[in-house]
Amino acid sequence: MMEDRIPGMGERGTLLDRYRTVRTTTEALCAPLANEDYGLQAMPDASPPKWHLAHTTWFFETFILEPLGVPLFNPQYRYLFNSYYESVGRFWPRSQRGLLSRPTVSEIYQYRATTDERLKETLLSINEKQFADLYPVMVLGLNHEQQHQELLMTDILYNFSINPLRPRYRALPEAVGGQAPSSAWLSFPGGLVSIGFSGDGFCFDNERPRHQVWLEPFEVLDRLVTNAEYWMFMEDGGYRRPELWLSDGWRQVHEFGWQAPLYWYQEEGEWYHFTLGGPRPVDWDAPVAHVSYYEADAYARWSSARLPREAEWEAAADTVSGISGTFLESGRLMPQPVESGEDSVGLHQMYGEVWQWTESAYAPYPGYRPLSGALGEYNGKFMSSQQVLRGGSCVTPHEHIRPTYRNFFPPQARWQFSGIRLARDAHG
Repeated sequence: MMEDRIPGMGERGTLLDRYRTVRTTTEALCAPLANEDYGLQAMPDASPPKWHLAHTTWFFETFILEPLGVPLFNPQYRYLFNSYYESVGRFWPRSQRGLLSRPTVSEIYQYRATTDERLKETLLSINEKQFADLYPVMVLGLNHEQQHQELLMTDILYNFSINPLRPRYRALPEAVGGQAPSSAWLSFPGGLVSIGFSGDGFCFDNERPRHQVWLEPFEVLDRLVTNAEYWMFMEDGGYRRPELWLSDGWRQVHEFGWQAPLYWYQEEGEWYHFTLGGPRPVDWDAPVAHVSYYEADAYARWSSARLPREAEWEAAADTVSGISGTFLESGRLMPQPVESGEDSVGLHQMYGEVWQWTESAYAPYPGYRPLSGALGEYNGKFMSSQQVLRGGSCVTPHEHIRPTYRNFFPPQARWQFSGIRLARDAHG
């Protein structure tokens, strides 16, 4: 989590402008909510919107203002809205965040407004050395809040999905794509490649250091797996064939009764799925979403393929010019099909739409060093029992994603916009 460039006095206004933009974006995402929605927590992983608003504020108060001696807005918030930072102190259990009816929604917004004003005053009054020291922590805090903007969307979707009234977050536009083109395998030579972040600008500590990896020749499918293709796996008994599944995945299938991606359901023989726009017929040409690593891996086996390793994914992504796709700013809030006419040779849908499961376990890069102090808990402590995902999703802020970005979730996670791209060893 670092920004290589040391800022000067003239950059304070620019940083505060970006701070204001990120903070107002989070609150704009909450605008469609009713007061009753702010406290919902339908499962331990899906935090209430009110908690997201408070925790992102807690981050700036704890790591920017408190070290400078600025009084805490409410000392009890230090406990209530700490997420997992053991070195900061005790924290309220994650599974019980939905029990916090107090502080109220209005009190949380007051907490945000007061912290914003205090932060502005502080950044404009501290000396050059203090500002230079705090600058990378500020940038980290902004990226942290953008992560929570995505979580806010995925958590609202899950929290709403358990309501039999099937409420919608807001109206969504129709899909912009068309009929998905036939997929094709693209070949990559492998060899000694470099992956990981280098150069100026921000990255999380888990993206460093840049290092070399040897890859055997491999192939990657040129687009994401569609809903129609995944439905064929379902129709072929995909959820009833143990030979396709990893052992723990097969246990999950039986324990939780998986028969389709999360949010899919049938009515009068037709398939629908629940979205942030409410119930919709499944768009068969759009990328399949809300599948676990286990489901993605089983589909890959059924397809006589596999999931890409993260170094393969990054090496392939390096051949793509620019970062384009469906992101949070589009307002679509659903993965979109390949756009009509987008039939050129090359990789499509590398970014946006859905996070792409990889075959790689989340582990440190060679030479990895976490940050010192409490911020060292940000990524490093989770490098166990998780899988790496790449590419971003339709609810990821566009400026937040880059080719080296490493997301990670437990293999059974389904509530994120997670999908599938296939890979395989090159045929000799």
